[in-house]
Amino acid sequence: MKFISWNVNGLRACVQKGFLDFFHSVDADFFCLQETKLQEGQIDLDLPGYEQYWCYAEKKGYSGTAIFTKHTPVSVHYGIDVPELDTEGRVITLEYPEFYLVTCYTPNAQRELARIDHRMLWEDVFRGYLKALDEKKPVILCGDLNVAHNEIDLKNPSANRGNAGFSDQERTAFGKLLEAGFTDSFRYLHPEVTGAYTWWSYMFNARKNNAGWRIDYFVVSDRLKEKIRTAAIHADVMGSDHCPVELELD
Repeated sequence: MKFISWNVNGLRACVQKGFLDFFHSVDADFFCLQETKLQEGQIDLDLPGYEQYWCYAEKKGYSGTAIFTKHTPVSVHYGIDVPELDTEGRVITLEYPEFYLVTCYTPNAQRELARIDHRMLWEDVFRGYLKALDEKKPVILCGDLNVAHNEIDLKNPSANRGNAGFSDQERTAFGKLLEAGFTDSFRYLHPEVTGAYTWWSYMFNARKNNAGWRIDYFVVSDRLKEKIRTAAIHADVMGSDHCPVELELD
């Protein structure tokens, strides 16, 4: 099975930049989006063979997630069951007979870590949510998790130490998720690969110079890690400041 995840940074804009060309060429079983920046009825995508599931933020033009799938789920769940964390359209969970698929757009801690308390609350609640799912059946988590876990995961670690996405608090929280029984699929297959990034600032020719961060992930329950066939980064695919990431499971 092939899974794709992509923070599109505004789906309507991304559609104008070749989104559908990549969507059709990759022919994924599951195609997950973050930061759609849409409200219901603002886009009409004709995707034959796919069911569409959308989660919208209350605030217009902000956040939002979606999953397009060839496989009808057993159940669909939106959010993580905490009202104060469920207003921004950040999580969709599809249940299948043998696994849960969760797409997530993790809140950004923002400049000078202005939103770090909210982020840490999110981390604790979301980790608990995933652990509860994992007790029932394996979990496949994907999305923009807004953290570069280790120094190998961004171009300039020393200059960014303590900044949003590379603060000690956020990195520790990601480590706790892995310790709770989950595997970072890319690092499982590619533990030493450098220069592998999924997001680049629009400033300073960052993408041209590959001065990026790896903050988009597929994280799977440990008992699925032996089934990981491919964990790829499509850095050549444009249309957003993020690029798509891919997971293939046997």
